[in-house]
Amino acid sequence: MMIRVAPGLFLDDAAFEESFVQAPGPGGQNVNKVATAVQLRFDVRGCPTLPEAVKARLARLAGRRLTKEGVLVLMAHRHRTRERNRADAAERLLALVRAAAVAPVRRKPTRPSAGQRRQRLEAKVLRGGVKALRRTPQPE
Repeated sequence: MMIRVAPGLFLDDAAFEESFVQAPGPGGQNVNKVATAVQLRFDVRGCPTLPEAVKARLARLAGRRLTKEGVLVLMAHRHRTRERNRADAAERLLALVRAAAVAPVRRKPTRPSAGQRRQRLEAKVLRGGVKALRRTPQPE
């Protein structure tokens, strides 16, 4: 099944795998018996549906969560139930991919207008006048 991430960008749910481990968080007496934490593994480099630019931005956004093999590992253990942790991990993965799908906007270098330069210089003259008034008068 394909998951829509952004317009024209899809993830194949076969590209990631989930495993369940014991959670360090809340769970009461049940926490030692049931594996409710989710470890979501997503192969960034091996995903055929992601463009190379998105893969590069995703790798930069993932930081230490990306292994040397190019697998993104997300741990989810905020909730007590396995289902809510699965949904949390999937949501976090989609948020990361959506953030990586947005291309950064290049800055266009601009120059200040003549009016802006004049205003800046006038403000400097005024400020200098205020500071000159603070000085002790020189003996004549």
